[in-house]
Amino acid sequence: MSNFAATIHVRDHCLCLHAQRAARALARRFDTALRPLGLTSGQFSLLNALNRPAPAPMAQVATLLAMDRTTLTAALKVLEHRGLAMVTPAPQDRRARLLALTDQGRALLAAALPVWRDTHAELEAPLGDPDALRAALRALR
Repeated sequence: MSNFAATIHVRDHCLCLHAQRAARALARRFDTALRPLGLTSGQFSLLNALNRPAPAPMAQVATLLAMDRTTLTAALKVLEHRGLAMVTPAPQDRRARLLALTDQGRALLAAALPVWRDTHAELEAPLGDPDALRAALRALR
């Protein structure tokens, strides 16, 4: 197989490439939909991950979002600066951090959910069986 033929083969078959392209396309659609609320798709996901009855340990949120702590810390700083989230020391270990939404963060998330639902419904409609796609994506973890 020539180098170019190998390139074409990878382009047409690489799961990683196709997943990356799909993830970027999805993020762009949600970024556009959430822009009037001043949110990106990543910020929406982070707000949603913090929407819990009790503050969450940083490690749990990082795992849920498949982020390293450094990336999560940077994303949190933006939300903290806007008054949407707060980071506090854990009472049992002052080195550990607990993450929570503020009342303002909860209100913005509540306003964003209908936008997410509508956009999500538009994206799911042509997929046929979106549950099968979700199951296949979960299998790759």
